[in-house]
Amino acid sequence: MSVIDVHSHVFPRFTRAEGRILAGAGEPWLRVGGDGAGMMMSGDEEYRPVDPGLWEPARRLADMDASGVDVQAVSSTPLMFGYGAEPSRAADWCDLVNERILAFCADAPDRLLPLCQVPLQDPALACEVATRAAAAGHRGVHIGNHVGDRNLDDPGITGFLVHCAELGLPVLAHPWDMLGAERMRGHMLPWLSGMPAETQLSILGLMLSGAFERIPESLRLCFCHGGGSFAFLLGRADNAWHQRDIVRADSPRPPSEYTRRFHVDSAVFDPRALRLLVEVMGTERVMLGTDYPFPLGEKEPGAAIRSCPGLDDAGRALLLGGNARAFFAAEPAARPAAQPSPDPAGAGLILEGRTT
Repeated sequence: MSVIDVHSHVFPRFTRAEGRILAGAGEPWLRVGGDGAGMMMSGDEEYRPVDPGLWEPARRLADMDASGVDVQAVSSTPLMFGYGAEPSRAADWCDLVNERILAFCADAPDRLLPLCQVPLQDPALACEVATRAAAAGHRGVHIGNHVGDRNLDDPGITGFLVHCAELGLPVLAHPWDMLGAERMRGHMLPWLSGMPAETQLSILGLMLSGAFERIPESLRLCFCHGGGSFAFLLGRADNAWHQRDIVRADSPRPPSEYTRRFHVDSAVFDPRALRLLVEVMGTERVMLGTDYPFPLGEKEPGAAIRSCPGLDDAGRALLLGGNARAFFAAEPAARPAAQPSPDPAGAGLILEGRTT
């Protein structure tokens, strides 16, 4: 049984000078002390202490071995998005980030699956960067769930999602820059309350705006953190759609009919919550996600899946790896046909009938 983690992060060792590409927009870089401890930096400000698994491939692979993870999809840390920067600067930054992620994954191309990032504040430029990244070997794209006050159902961002569908490039959507932060002071409340709300907002926005009607069904889209509060509140959304014409004004179908259009990861931590998530989404639409290596992630990868009531062995196998293998199976169309595949996620993710 293959174990594939679709939700893990990386922060390559960017210098302070490299971070200045994003002049005035966070300027992310990594400070590593003589004792090996790291600190994510935003300009001159300390953002968060971090462990070497975030930037050292050898440490990450050792952690994967110790926890029984065969393959990780590797995506940038949201602090690195650069959505507040001038678009051309952001595009240069994304190209640099994407190069570093490819280099990071090259240490174990059979186990580390690179996902690119894009300057989503300029959807046309984001399409160009995604196309370049797919040609270079990235197997998916990692995006934030909004850009300022523009949600994923914004026409420009929806156009970018259409482009990803045409490329055959899977999309991992991650909550960030949480709404209501001024009311969530202390105790990591933006992460505990804001992140689920952000993800719920993104999913409902795509459903109720009619965006899913404009996006090809071929798009492979996954929301992190179990889709946030979405599964628990789906009944409320369906009830509202049936009762109020203002809710269904732009959506020809109730929200529950769109669950087949996306995936979610399993990062809900409670087997009872996971059972509800599987009942809402189906066993084919949930994939293992740990949020490695951050402290709020699942410390024992797949623990909730293995103890989830109502899941049989076949269902557990799908959640632990089978669904992710299918999600990342097809190579992006932008890769030149004559270029040999680097197979960064292992042969089992590309060829049917072969295991990781």
